[in-house]
Amino acid sequence: MIVFVSGGARSGKSDIAEQRAVSAAGGSSCYYLATADVYDAEMAERVARHRQSRHEQWQNVQWKTIEAPLRIDQAIAKVPDGSVVLLDCLTLWASQVLYASELSEEAGLALLANALSDARSRRMHFVIVSNDINEALPPTDAETWRYLAFLQRAHRWLAAEADSVVEVIAGCAVEWKEEERKREREMCV
Repeated sequence: MIVFVSGGARSGKSDIAEQRAVSAAGGSSCYYLATADVYDAEMAERVARHRQSRHEQWQNVQWKTIEAPLRIDQAIAKVPDGSVVLLDCLTLWASQVLYASELSEEAGLALLANALSDARSRRMHFVIVSNDINEALPPTDAETWRYLAFLQRAHRWLAAEADSVVEVIAGCAVEWKEEERKREREMCV
């Protein structure tokens, strides 16, 4: 099961994604693929806050963190078959592809495709979080346009591939692609 969760900054998308992961885990461990590259004290503090928040909010779940600022395909390969995985977030990963690696955009998208393919073939419940940054005023410089175009290209592809697509607005989850619910109803018939 591939679940794509998107929303604006501070919309509650990570909380919704964590809820989906914990629910799917049913008391088992969850793997957290962290794409943030900790490059300064402020970022280290932010990461520590996120970890503490997960620990406090989900005391009955053990989160196993795998740092994966770029090679999400290699990180997924380390996770056991059938596991629940939360990738947070695709937005930071996209910046790593474009600005902290020698990868082309195509090679970056291939990493994402390989991670999804591997997760699906090994029956993982893979929840991917990303920021919807297309809601602001249009950028005025070419590099911001390039980043936005790359991220939105990844979003469109991911939405097409995902079994469930969720948009989070002010803490409320809106289902845009309800494959997960359809399957659940079919199982009850």
